[in-house]
Amino acid sequence: MIQRKEHLDGLAVSLLLACCLFWGFQQILIKTTVGEVPPLWQAALRFIGATALLWLWCVLRKVPLFERDGTLGAGLVAGALFASEFACIYVGMRDTTASRLTVFLYTAPFVVALLVPRFVPSEKLRPVQWIGLVVAFAAVTVAFSEGFDGGTTLRQLRGDALALAAGTLWGLTTLVIRTSKLGSTSAEKILFYQVAVTAVAAPLLSLVLGESWSLRYSAYAWGSIAAQTVIGAFASFLAWMWLLRHYPATQLSSFSFLTPVFALVFGVVLLREPLTLQLVLALAGVAAGIVLVNRKPAAR
Repeated sequence: MIQRKEHLDGLAVSLLLACCLFWGFQQILIKTTVGEVPPLWQAALRFIGATALLWLWCVLRKVPLFERDGTLGAGLVAGALFASEFACIYVGMRDTTASRLTVFLYTAPFVVALLVPRFVPSEKLRPVQWIGLVVAFAAVTVAFSEGFDGGTTLRQLRGDALALAAGTLWGLTTLVIRTSKLGSTSAEKILFYQVAVTAVAAPLLSLVLGESWSLRYSAYAWGSIAAQTVIGAFASFLAWMWLLRHYPATQLSSFSFLTPVFALVFGVVLLREPLTLQLVLALAGVAAGIVLVNRKPAAR
């Protein structure tokens, strides 16, 4: 029986910060590699590698992946949602700006906060926690507000809709994991369903979109793909699945707002992009929102 905790502790916060830091850095990796490796083919290589790596990890640690435990249905649904989320993100990138896509994608914590408590009443957010969630989202919106300058075309609206769909799918994936038998299986098996389904779906979508395939890339491109595979799709996602099994999903989701802001910070540090007042305010706002969401109720 899994012993769940009602609040995030030091271990959870440390893992979350590490994951969000890398996910922010990963956006820089994808951005600087996409000129050489098409986005969906890049994702395909990443998830094929992650599936193989996770399978090897499970063999070495004797973690069962294929025993009948009643999780197949929920696992395939979670995998399909996960793969569809990435499909919406990559297709949406063609029609809207990265800034607009980021804002709509990070509606996911609201999906989690609205739906998970309907099945798990203990995860219901208090009013102050809802305020924290809104503050964190508003901070992300401020950080990426420049992407909303100017007119909005029909094509942009289509991309925005796909980004919003991706955020919804992200939230629904968390819901399925938290409220089904997946919540009682190993973190490795939860992740295996998702990366394996995506490893099959991403190459197919890449073909449909007419991306060119190759394995002859620069050392930098392969280093980027290796980091996205080993740290991103394997280690950090495995840590995230473990966290979902042991801590409240609504509180975990609030930390995801750090990822796009960290991506902007890495852009300033590594790509010499300008440090703006918007970014400083976003960091402060996201931090304040996370504190409010994870604030313990006053003792009575």
